[in-house]
Order: sequence, then structure tokens, then C-alpha cells
Amino acid sequence: MPERAALVVIDLQNDFCANAALDTVTANAARAVDLARADGTEVVFVRFIGDLEHQGPSWRDRNRALGKRPKCLAGSWGARFHRVSPAPGEHVFTKLACFDAFLSAGFEQHLSRRGVTRLVFAGLYTDVCVDSTARTAFQKGYHVTVLADCTASLHLPDAEILRFMAVLYGARITTLDHPDPWSGLRAGREDGWVAPTGAESTGAESMGASA
Repeated sequence: MPERAALVVIDLQNDFCANAALDTVTANAARAVDLARADGTEVVFVRFIGDLEHQGPSWRDRNRALGKRPKCLAGSWGARFHRVSPAPGEHVFTKLACFDAFLSAGFEQHLSRRGVTRLVFAGLYTDVCVDSTARTAFQKGYHVTVLADCTASLHLPDAEILRFMAVLYGARITTLDHPDPWSGLRAGREDGWVAPTGAESTGAESMGASA
């Protein structure tokens, strides 16, 4: 069966992208959308809505204990997509106060209908919603690719979570400038990606970001 890839853009929304330290990552993610479209690779958008009414008891208790305010409230500027806009015919799936896109209504069914076999990830954050979705994807039989220059980690060093995903999920870790970022070549290896200087000890959280 021939492989069919889809670019999955995770939580590229204003509330998550406000930190200037993420400018390069979000610009790269937006470029990934353009390149996928030009290649004929399907683009799927996933967004987070964090209103109190959607939060489970554990989510509310965590936010209360840590003093976290809800992000990406429905209809707010913070919930709008950042640097990207779904084109006519492209699908948007909504996570209601959860990390995993497979918990979004219709997400898995859409992938199945389209015959998608590989998910290529861009967006935020590598160690939270990207990892949560990639983990489920792997367990459901999808191949996983992560565009290392189109995502950023929040709590863990970028290099650590990317290598974890390569080992645990057989994820292909590559970059947008690779000649063919959409294929499954070299799956499970760090393909054309080298951890930037300092990546072993930095994450977006250390730059003031939060989720």
C-alpha cells in the first residue's frame, strides 16, 4: 500500500505563539504549510480551546494549584491561528481542553477516510500536544515524522524529546529543508537534524512560555 502523508499543524495559535523566542519556529511552520500545499500533501489543522466549561476536574485543579489562566478561549484573539490560515477545503479539528488531537471529534475518522498513513508534525509544543498526538498515532499504526525546525518544546530540552520520539515511536526526525520531508525515508533516525547549541538545556518554558 503506497504511503500517504498529511501535515498536521498543532496549536499554532496566538496565545501559544506570543513569545518572540518562537518567531523562527512559527515562521518555519507557516512555510511548511506552503510547501506541503505546493507538494500536494494534505494539510490538517488542530487547534486548542481551553474554556473552563471544557476543562475536566483534574485540569481545573492543576490550573488552580499552579495559578494558570485558561488559554485560547473560544472566539478570542488568543485562539486564532498564528501566521497560518486554513485554505478552502482544508480541515480544522478542535481539542477541548486536552492535548491529544485524536480526542478531537472527527480527526481519526478523517485520516482514515483519506487513507493517511504518515503524520508529519509541525506546531506547539513538541513535548506536550505534539508528543501526545504522535504517541497515539504510533499506537494506532500511523508512521510519525516530526519537523524539528517547525516545533519547539515547552518543559523538556528539544533534543531530548525529539530523540525520545525517534526511539519510542520510530519517528523520523527531519527538517523542512530536507529534499523530501513528507516521505518515510530513514524513519526512526534523526534525518538531517542536529541539535542546536544549548538545546540540551533549554526549552520554551525557560523563555517564559506556558501552556
